[in-house]
Amino acid sequence: MQMKKVAILANGGDVSGFNAVIRGIVKTAETNNVKCYGIIEGYKGLLENNYIELDSYTNASGILYKGGSIIGSSTNANVFNYKVEEDGKIFYKDLSDICVKNAKEDGFDCIFTLGGDGTQKSARDLCLKGLNIIGVPKTIDNDVACTDITFGYNTAVSVAMEALDRLHSTGETHHRIMVLEVMGRYAGWIALESAIAGGGDVALIPEIPFDLEKVAAKLKTRIARGKKFSLVVVAEGAIPKNGELTVKNTRDNGQGVDNTKLGGIGEIVANQLSELTGLEARNTTLGYMQRGGSPTAYDRVLSTKYGSKAMELAMEGKFGVLTVLKNGKLDSVPLEDVVGENKEIGAVSGNTKESNLRRVTMDDDLVKTARNIGISLGD
Repeated sequence: MQMKKVAILANGGDVSGFNAVIRGIVKTAETNNVKCYGIIEGYKGLLENNYIELDSYTNASGILYKGGSIIGSSTNANVFNYKVEEDGKIFYKDLSDICVKNAKEDGFDCIFTLGGDGTQKSARDLCLKGLNIIGVPKTIDNDVACTDITFGYNTAVSVAMEALDRLHSTGETHHRIMVLEVMGRYAGWIALESAIAGGGDVALIPEIPFDLEKVAAKLKTRIARGKKFSLVVVAEGAIPKNGELTVKNTRDNGQGVDNTKLGGIGEIVANQLSELTGLEARNTTLGYMQRGGSPTAYDRVLSTKYGSKAMELAMEGKFGVLTVLKNGKLDSVPLEDVVGENKEIGAVSGNTKESNLRRVTMDDDLVKTARNIGISLGD
């Protein structure tokens, strides 16, 4: 089909690289005489029919190095279970048909959905309702299925690595165990890769329930060999053996979204390791520092490649797919494959037991490398 008008939708938590993808789509669209629009604040904007035209010479100019998203994003807009208030009471309604109606009346030949598991679940569901959609995999957790890497991940790892570099000097000076809690709800990619890059001694990830007695034994061996400090990296979703996730609080962001806010496992690990080893321990929770700021060179290039490829797919009429990187080459996979067994339309927006999240496997080269160089994984 002849592309005339496309729209970009950024959804979920912000990452470095959002704007680089937007720029890649816009510039490729302009090269092919296609008009490009930005939907404001993710699926919320699609529901409210709120969008602007994007132009690489005006509002989409000079955005390559910027963090965040020039068209905003939404973290709580599941349009299939949308929170509405009527007569002072809260209800949840399926408003997805309004989104479909808006997109068709606006004449969008394709909508690009920039987001993670939940975003792409809704994208797949909207595809089944008749919209032409192409997804682009975003999340610092690197847990979107069917692709080797998501944009935003490399920047998050680089920030965590720099934090470890700084904690190293403090830990060495004061003979302390320095714990760094990083993001990673269900996948330990950030914790594992930053530990390798930053000289960590321990990496606790969601995929491997940890035993702090074994971690303490590792640290005591270091002490006996004259190393009176250690670096411990903990993913927010790391779980102790026979334990549970550490939940900071529960939000009310509507049905069909993950309302649990994780946090606090780093402090718990620091306190317990201090008791087990006799060394002082300090926890630093990196938090939103991992999401913000300028993207690395790698993420700028990856994001641009993703954006350009997504626009190419649109011009080829390949809809209902996710743009991916497999074995170093750009490709696409059906959104059906991305959502896995999470098939029911509108039931949830992702992050369920049925979701096809990309988690760390025990045969991954990162796991093998970590073990080879003596990083304890808590097991």
